[in-house]
Amino acid sequence: MSDIYYSCVVLLKYWVAEKCMNLRWLIMNNKCLLTWIKLCVVVDGCMDNLVSSSALVARSSVSLSVRRRSTAAALAQTATPETQENRKPKTGILMLNMGGPEKLEDVHDFLLRLFMDTDLMKLPVQNKLGPFIAKRRTPKIQEQYSKIGGGSPIKHWTSLQGEGMVKLLDEMSPETAPHKFYIGFRYVQPLTENAIEEMEKDGVERAVAFTQYPQYSCSTTGSSLNAIYRYYSNRGERPKMSWSVIDRWPTHPLLVECFADHISNELQKFPEDKRDDVVILFSAHSLPMAVVNRGDPYPQEVGATVQRVMERLGHCNPYRLVWQSRVGPMAWLGPQTDEVIKGLCERGKKNLLLVPIAFTSDHIETLHELDIEYGQVLGEECGVENIRRAESLNGNPLFMKTLADLVHSHLKSNVPCSRQLTLRCPLCTNPTCGETKAFFANQTLS
Repeated sequence: MSDIYYSCVVLLKYWVAEKCMNLRWLIMNNKCLLTWIKLCVVVDGCMDNLVSSSALVARSSVSLSVRRRSTAAALAQTATPETQENRKPKTGILMLNMGGPEKLEDVHDFLLRLFMDTDLMKLPVQNKLGPFIAKRRTPKIQEQYSKIGGGSPIKHWTSLQGEGMVKLLDEMSPETAPHKFYIGFRYVQPLTENAIEEMEKDGVERAVAFTQYPQYSCSTTGSSLNAIYRYYSNRGERPKMSWSVIDRWPTHPLLVECFADHISNELQKFPEDKRDDVVILFSAHSLPMAVVNRGDPYPQEVGATVQRVMERLGHCNPYRLVWQSRVGPMAWLGPQTDEVIKGLCERGKKNLLLVPIAFTSDHIETLHELDIEYGQVLGEECGVENIRRAESLNGNPLFMKTLADLVHSHLKSNVPCSRQLTLRCPLCTNPTCGETKAFFANQTLS
C-alpha cells in the first residue's frame, strides 16, 4: 500500500466522525474528543488487519513474471550520484516532489508533516489529531518500507535526474549557466523551505520551481507551490530571486517517448504468442471525487498523457486508464487498478502490463503497491498468466534530456507560469491557492 493510501485513512476517520457527531461539538468537548480517538483506534485496527493479511500472503512463494523490485531498490539506496560542482549558480532549478523517508527512522517525521499539511487534508483539531495518527501509523508504514529495501529511493533518483539535467542545460543554454538543481520535498528532508534558503545563500539570480509531477493536481504540485509562497509570506519578505514555475508537462514529446520506449521494452518480455493480447493498464494515483468535482485538472491531464503515449505506440495493444490507492467509503476516481485486474482475469484477459503513468521514479507506490500487492499477491489470487510492470523512468538518459528541454524552453519563453496556473479551480475552497497563483503570475523576469 502507498504512502498516500495510508495517509488517506484519515479521510475514513473524518467520515466516521462526521456521521456520528457534530464536528463543532467534537472540537469543543474533551470527552467527545476521547470518543473520536477511540474511533480512530477501531478504524486503524481494521486497516492493520487488512495490511497484515496482505503482508502474510506476500511472504508466500509467488512465481509470476513480475519485474522484481528488490535489486533496483537496493542499488538506489547505496549508489551515490555525482556531486554538483562547487560554483556560484546563476540559475537554480528547484525540483519539487512529495518525497519519501530514506530510512525507517524517518517515517514518523514524514507522516507527521503529511498529516499536518492543510493543503492535502483538513482535520478537526489538526494539531492534536495529526501527531496522534502519525504515531499510530508509523510502525505499519515502517513495515512496508522494510520490504522494499528499508527506505524510499526517490531522493537518489531525483538527484541523479537533476545531475543529468543541469549538465545538459549548461551546454544547451550557456547564457543562463551555471545551472544548479535543488531538491524541495514536502514531507522529508530536504524540505522546500530549506532548499529556498540554500538557493538564496548561493546567490541564485533566476529560480525555476519545477514540479516533478507531469500532471498538475492541487494536492501535489499545488501544495508545493503554496509552500514556496508561504516561505516568503510568513517572513514578510520579497524574494531575492526572480521566480518562475514549470507547473505541468503531461504531453511533452520526450516524456511521451520515454513512456512509449519503456512500454515497448517490457512488451518484448512477454511470450511472443501472448504479446498482442497483453492489456496495458496505465495506473495513476486516484483522487476523491470531492476534489475532482472542485475542478482539479489532474484526471484530464493524466488522460492526455495516456492518449499521446498510445498514439506514439500506434495503439499496438488494448489499454485502460486505471486508478490506485483509494481508501475510505467516499467516492473516488475509478475504475480502481486492483478491481480492473480482477475483472480482466475473470473475462479471460490474463496477460497484463502495469504502467505507472503519473510517477517519474520508483518509490513505495511502484515498488510495493504495484509490484507486490498487485503484481505478486493479487496476480496469484486471480490466476494471471503473465503480469509485468514497465520500468520507471529513473535514470533513463532520455528522461534527463526531457527535463533539460523543459527547463531550456521555459527559460527561453521568459514567462513566469503557464496560463493554466492562473486559473483557480472553479469551486476552490483554499484561499492560499489564489495568493500563490498571483505570487508567481506577478513575478518580474529580466
